[in-house]
Parts: sequence; structure tokens; C-alpha cells
Amino acid sequence: MSRSETPRTNAASDVPPGTLAWIGVTPRQLAGFMAMVFGMFMAILDIQIVSASLSEIQAGLSASSDEIPWVQTAYLIAEVVMIPLSGFLARALSTRVLFLSAAIGFTAASALCATATSIDQMIVYRALQGFIGGGMIPSVFAVAFSLFPPSKRNIVSPIIGLVATLAPTIGPTVGGYLSNAFSWHWLFLVNVGPGILVAIAVYFLVDFDKPNHSLLRRFDFVGLAGMAVMLGSLEYVLEEGPRYDWLDDRTIATFAALTVVGAIVFFWRAATAREPIVELRAFRDRNFAFGSAFSFTMGVGLYGLTYLYPVYLAQVRGYDALMIGETMFVTGVAMFLTAPISGRLASVLDPRVMMLIGFSGFALGTYWTTSITSDWDFWELFIPQILRGSSLMLCMVPINNLSLGTLPPDQLKNASGLFNLTRNLGGAVGLAVINTLLNKRLDLHLARLHESVSWGRAVAEDQLANMQQSMSQMLPDGDLSALKQLAMLVRTQANVLSFADVFLFLTLLFASAGLFTMLMRKPAAIPAGAGGH
Repeated sequence: MSRSETPRTNAASDVPPGTLAWIGVTPRQLAGFMAMVFGMFMAILDIQIVSASLSEIQAGLSASSDEIPWVQTAYLIAEVVMIPLSGFLARALSTRVLFLSAAIGFTAASALCATATSIDQMIVYRALQGFIGGGMIPSVFAVAFSLFPPSKRNIVSPIIGLVATLAPTIGPTVGGYLSNAFSWHWLFLVNVGPGILVAIAVYFLVDFDKPNHSLLRRFDFVGLAGMAVMLGSLEYVLEEGPRYDWLDDRTIATFAALTVVGAIVFFWRAATAREPIVELRAFRDRNFAFGSAFSFTMGVGLYGLTYLYPVYLAQVRGYDALMIGETMFVTGVAMFLTAPISGRLASVLDPRVMMLIGFSGFALGTYWTTSITSDWDFWELFIPQILRGSSLMLCMVPINNLSLGTLPPDQLKNASGLFNLTRNLGGAVGLAVINTLLNKRLDLHLARLHESVSWGRAVAEDQLANMQQSMSQMLPDGDLSALKQLAMLVRTQANVLSFADVFLFLTLLFASAGLFTMLMRKPAAIPAGAGGH
């Protein structure tokens, strides 16, 4: 690594005048970092901000039900390619140039999304938005662990942890409010003003490292192509696989094959290229390897449950976007209140114990929900959501500190991209598994319940007779209406049982993750007054 790439440190011998003692950086550096954090918040928020408002976008663009999920998928595929690439670009261009370009591009793409008049335009603009915005996310993590002294990371880590987890959690809430109060266009226009302010702040305040332009002359285009094909195809398979029965669909099978081909090319170049697009040597560090696995698991809890609760509320309870957002807001409040507590605990508690408590909280929350019924409402979901929100913060802070806090500075930029990639892939894999389980278990429970309400079952026939008698007094075709209502009741109960099965699966996943936390290596204690790296 060249000297020009080395991040500026805060060793006691070269702390600049005017440093804020409580955080270990100058006011200008702190302001620049907070501007970057806000930019990351916008990029992560936009992953989920459209999830509760897809029906409004579909109506506005006259899109089909098969086309509209691509508003979400295009963003995710493009973002997942940029996140690992950002480490190389930050070293070659500097954090300032990369983040400034990303902020400007993300803002422009957001404005373009609001002007889209067809689904094709929207998909292209969302892909641009995701690809460009993806560069902002790992940059914040890399700066947090290179700019601030180790003794201050228990202050900084809860901030970036809160932003990284709170943004997708409140996305449906913000999106539901904007689309109900104004129109779906404001899902994207809301980024324009803040995006301009972030770009201006980064231009004037961020100057944490220097570029190494010589890296651009050794840019590995073959490795980039392999990575793009691998990650883009994998994301497509995970997003569309549950809907089209996985490899039984020719398109899914084709993209699965492309994933394998892209992976072979990418890993070959990563091992042989002089300057690989993504350096994988960080995985030699046991803490980083285990931390990435835990980040993957946390992605399942973050994105999977952000998806699962709204689906239940919409399908079973019949909630609209705003009502779903109001119900989900409990998790966001719990995360916000737990963030300072997790920062304090990180300074006095073994981080592995914190992770064990966090994953145990996840498991308790999902186990609580295995008893879900079709009558569950805001208050029944209240405690599980508090457990989820608190557990996210109790996991995020120690995972960040253990994974990135022990790496040398020259590996931080690449490692940050890989670390954030694992969280996103965890969400993608989690959603694919959740959707597949929901579909498979729904079919199983439907078959079993149909046996219970078949002709010849006295209880079922008595129930149907009572419903027919009641409806015949109100409707001319009361017998047929009663039969349809009974079929809907059966399907609703089968749906609820499939949700309970998924929550049980997640309980086992989080409990297992908790058991593995002790395999990580406890980092050496940092003296309270330490300021160097």
C-alpha cells in the first residue's frame, strides 16, 4: 500500500489542534463524517422505501404485477455489485471523490426516478440509483474505523450501526406516509434536497485520505465482469427463484449457471490479478470471517423480518401501507433507544457476550411469534418488535467492532465492502428462503386443512350449514357465498400456520448463531486514554 493511501490517524503525536477530546477528531472531520453518515442513511433507506408503495407505483406507471417487483430488484442487483467495488475505487480516487460522485449521482438518479413515465424507465433509473448509491455505504464504515481512535469506537459504532439497521426498518413507514400524504413521486423527490446538501458538505469537509491514481492503470476489467455477473445473477436468482419455482424455470436456471461462471472468473482473478477488484485476504482474519458470517445472519433478521411482518399484516390483517408503517415503527423506536445503551455496554462487556444476548433476543422474539394467529394485531406484535429492535443494536455494535476493529488500516476499505456485502446477501438469501418456506408450508397446511373440512366431517358440515343459513338471509346466493367464505377461512388459517413455521425456522437460526459467538477471538482491551491506532 502506498503512503498516499494510508488514512490519517489520530496518534497522540500528531493530533491536530482543535481536536474534540470526547471523540478524538476535529470539528471539521466530525462534520464531514456526519454528512457521510446521512448520505449512507439515504442510500440504505431507499432499499425499502418503495416496498410498502409498490401498488401505487404500479398504478402510476401502468405496470403489470410481474414487472413491478423489478423496481425493488433492479436497485438491489446494482447495489450489491457496487458495494464490494467501492473499496478499490476509494483507494484509487480517495474517499472524498468517491463519496462526492456517489452523492451527486444518487441525487440525480432519484430525480430521474420521480420523472419516470414507464416501468422500463423506472427500472433503469432505479438500477442507476442503487449502483451509484452503493458506493456510499462501505465508505462510512471504512472511515469510522480508520479516522476515529480505537478508544472512541464505542461512541461511533452505535451511530453507524443505528443508521445501517434503522434505515431499512423505517423504510416502509416513511414510504407509506409519503405515498399516502402526497404521491409515489415523493418516495424519490425526498432525496433531492438532502442529497445536494450532503454533496456540498462532503466537498468542503471531507479530506481523510489521498488518491492513488496508479491503481486505475491496473484496473481489472475481467475481475469486475466476473463479479458483476456473479453477484447480479445471484441476486436475480434469489429474488425471482421463489416466484418461479427455482431451477424448474429456464431463466432462473440460466442465471444460476451464470452465477457459477461469474464466480469462477471472479475468484480466479482475485487470486492471480496484480490489483484485484476485491481483495479477499481479510478473510484470513478469524474475527473478520466469523463477523461476516454473523453479519450475514443479522441481514436475515434485518431484511427478512422487515419483509415478513408487513406481508402478514397485509395478507391476513388487510392493513394498508400507512397502517403497516405505523405498526412497524415500534422496531425503529426500540433501536433508537437501545443505541446509546449498546455503546455503553460495548465498553464494559465482552463483545461476544453482547452478541450472544443479541442473538438470544432475536430468537426469543421469533419464538414468541410462533404462536401467531389471524387475530394478532399491533399489541400482540409489540413485544416481538421491541425484542427485534433491541437485539439488532446489541448485535450490530460488537459485530462491527470485532470484524473491522482488529484489521490493519490498509485492509479496511476492501474489508468494509465485503462486510457490508455479507449483510445484504444475508437479506437476499433470507428473503428467498422465507418466501420458499411460506409457499411450501402454505401448500402443506392447505392440504391438511382441506382434509379437516371435507364432506363427511360433521363439524365442518355443521359450520357450513350455519354459515349458509346466516348468509341466505342477506344474499340471494347465500349457499355459494358461505362456501367461498369457508374456503377463505381455511386459506387464511393455512397462511397463518405457514408464518408460524417460518418464525420457528428463524428461531433456530438465531439461536444457533448465538452458540457460535464464542468462537470469535476477544480483542485486546483498549486503554481508556488510547488515541492511536
